[in-house]
Amino acid sequence: MIKVNLTITKTKKGLEYLGASFTDKNGKRQRKALQLLNTPQNKKVAETILIPKLQLALNENNGAFFENNIPTVYEFALKSINMNKSKRNDATHNDYVSILENHIKDVLGNKKLDKVKPSDIKQWQTDLIEIKKLSPARVKTCRKVLSKMYNDALDDEIVSKNPLTRVASPTITLPEITPFTADEVLKIIDNAQGQIQNFVATAFLTGARSGELLGLMWNDIDFEKKEISIKRSIKMGIIGNTKTKYSIRDIDMLDGLIPYLKAQYELTGSKNSFVFLNNQGNHIYDIKRIRDTHWKKLLIKCELKYRPIYHTRHTFATIMVENEDILWVSKMLGHKDSTITLQRYAKSMKKPEIKRGAFLNDKMSIIDNQFDNQNKKVA
Repeated sequence: MIKVNLTITKTKKGLEYLGASFTDKNGKRQRKALQLLNTPQNKKVAETILIPKLQLALNENNGAFFENNIPTVYEFALKSINMNKSKRNDATHNDYVSILENHIKDVLGNKKLDKVKPSDIKQWQTDLIEIKKLSPARVKTCRKVLSKMYNDALDDEIVSKNPLTRVASPTITLPEITPFTADEVLKIIDNAQGQIQNFVATAFLTGARSGELLGLMWNDIDFEKKEISIKRSIKMGIIGNTKTKYSIRDIDMLDGLIPYLKAQYELTGSKNSFVFLNNQGNHIYDIKRIRDTHWKKLLIKCELKYRPIYHTRHTFATIMVENEDILWVSKMLGHKDSTITLQRYAKSMKKPEIKRGAFLNDKMSIIDNQFDNQNKKVA
């Protein structure tokens, strides 16, 4: 006869959960979560109702009771993604669904939530990097989907622990920022033509994110106030919100940008739609379309080393932090505060010649004079 014992498991956060343990007919020790916090009431329920019921199920039904309708990773991940949809922009939601379908479903999707072990997570991460060639940053995003799912399962008391807490995220090395010089910026703009010239000029002279540029509409452009309103972003064909709530902003239209925006108005202004349009008169599907068809060729034409088109933003930031107020630069970039701007671009700030301790010079000279006078009296 199989005997079931009540167990108590303590999480890293100090919470205690009730569970059950027993030795199966093959002599292997098994542990099962009861999804109950360790409270006097729950403990009484477990001892008087659940444990006897579990023990009976084990001995009569070959342990089927222990399945307890635990959902699979795929089932609950899909539920988790959908019930948190309102907290994310459309592009992020669609990306999470894509991650589930392409990077989680085939490997972990059919496993019950309580059957996934830290070793499974480690192997999954390793395969994403070594076989699927995903970057560490992308793997970290994949982890977010799983981790949020497990946190939701913890809230519903479906599981008692999150296996991802036992597995470190892959180390992310931020890509080195290699901004274009002012001369290179002018060279790129001069060698571009038509709408692409106007696009890269807008990118270099606003520091806006690529998706934000694609999402610009003509009613966001105010030539009289010299302002541009950043309200939306386009990624993979989806017109959605900006990256964060702080990214919704009004930015200054620099004088150097005005001729290019007016030239673009001549091309697409009559549509009263998006500023940058494709050949069919619709908004551009994704920045990849510009990157692959124009940007790469433009850098080759200019005989410049390839850099991602996102470096237009980095270039704006590095040039501006050298010459402008950091608060203004932060506002233009749509950062939450200037701390984020400083962390990313502090290396680019000019370091003026400062004589450290200069404020003490006058006081020290007074002390020195007093010291000299005292020595003269003693002498």
